[in-house]
Amino acid sequence: MLPISKMQQTYLSQIRRHRYRIILIRLFLILAFLFLWELSAQLHWIDSFIFSSPSRVCTMLWKMCQDYSLFYHTGITLAETLVSFFLTILLGLGCSVLLWYQQSVSEVLEPYLVILNSLPKSALAPLLIVWLGANTKTIIVAGISVAIFGTILNLYTSFLEMDPEKIKLIYTLNGTRKDALFKVVIPGTIPLFISILKVNIGLCLVGVIIGEFIGSRMGLGYLIIYGSQTFQLTLVITSIVILCLISLCLYLLLAAAEKTYQKRTVR
Repeated sequence: MLPISKMQQTYLSQIRRHRYRIILIRLFLILAFLFLWELSAQLHWIDSFIFSSPSRVCTMLWKMCQDYSLFYHTGITLAETLVSFFLTILLGLGCSVLLWYQQSVSEVLEPYLVILNSLPKSALAPLLIVWLGANTKTIIVAGISVAIFGTILNLYTSFLEMDPEKIKLIYTLNGTRKDALFKVVIPGTIPLFISILKVNIGLCLVGVIIGEFIGSRMGLGYLIIYGSQTFQLTLVITSIVILCLISLCLYLLLAAAEKTYQKRTVR
């Protein structure tokens, strides 16, 4: 391994300092927001009954931990989100491959996919409840419906934008369309696919919450609706905070997977 020069060391230290500075600024912003929120509630600048406060949220979290409702409702929402996320991956990738593999199918279905992708998914939730019933299956389908159409369109578009010269080379070497798919198209779209996953995990969570709003007696979406109906606004805000933490953790997991993939491709 070659020794690192002084200029390289200086450059790496600058990057490291910049990264630490960004982390500190982020921490400062969230701590400053929490401090001002708590201060405003204590000094009655805002109505703590309506806007709650960090101390009230922490008290509610502790209460939910004691009666295990935190783990129960969070676990249900997380499980429904992960199931809808993985089904979205499988269905989105399968449909995108089909559209790329059969050009005639894509010509017929592409306009419908565009229309369905632009449709507000919250409008489908009441129909899903009527069609499928108020159960976990309906909530998972609601989570899939939010992300699936965008996933298909983005993946299919990325398949079409692959370097045509590479695909032509496969055909020149007596390869088939299947060889072009597995040797050029899919490997070439892995970075974009990971980026789509990072977006989809949040979309699936949104879809699951929409489903829980309408047809569930468990989960964080149910707690939000229940808290708003009974004027337990601290419960509502606590549930939203938990959702933010879940979304952040899932995003960080996918970001770590992306960095691992990038390191392997560099090697």
